[in-house]
Amino acid sequence: MTTITEPRMTPTAVRILDTAEGLFYEHGLRAVGVERIAEEAGTTKKTIYDRFGSKDGLITAYLKQRCARWHAHVTAHLDEHHPASGVDRVVGVLDALEAWMVDNSRGCGFVNAYAELAGTGHEALPVITDEKAWTRQQYIDLLAELGVPEPERRGRELALVHEGATVQMTAGAQPAAMADARALARRLVDDGVAARGAAHGTVG
Repeated sequence: MTTITEPRMTPTAVRILDTAEGLFYEHGLRAVGVERIAEEAGTTKKTIYDRFGSKDGLITAYLKQRCARWHAHVTAHLDEHHPASGVDRVVGVLDALEAWMVDNSRGCGFVNAYAELAGTGHEALPVITDEKAWTRQQYIDLLAELGVPEPERRGRELALVHEGATVQMTAGAQPAAMADARALARRLVDDGVAARGAAHGTVG
């Protein structure tokens, strides 16, 4: 996975990027033109091109910023609410997702972007792939901390639960989706803990 880093930006560049993030997420990448972003950010198209090179460059910067914000959100949520290794810390990634979705009612911004960019060779596609890999790796790492067998396989399973919850909460219009996902995730983690206990001749 690549590391999400960006050079220090001017206040105008930050304003442009924040404006673009809101517009791209709410309306889509193709539907939003540079003219609208410039108007709502209170700047000019030239300034946007000077900073980001092109609309494609701005799209890439938007997804990198969104990725960095998601990383920070999950990390802060786990550190605040589930600092100790355990089942709750693993399932806590879904708690972080639920909190994130309060302000993201159109579902996963990375999946939405992929739907528009897939097959185009766009420079932002690796950012989308990296975000999915990062989230999947969180589950794997947390399971490894817990000492359960096969953390990679179990982490992939939890990542599928994570993605399914996002879709069912939004496109599926299922209010109980997150509660169902949390219950399923807990069963998967509990199974791992039981397997760990069996392997060591203990219970729990």
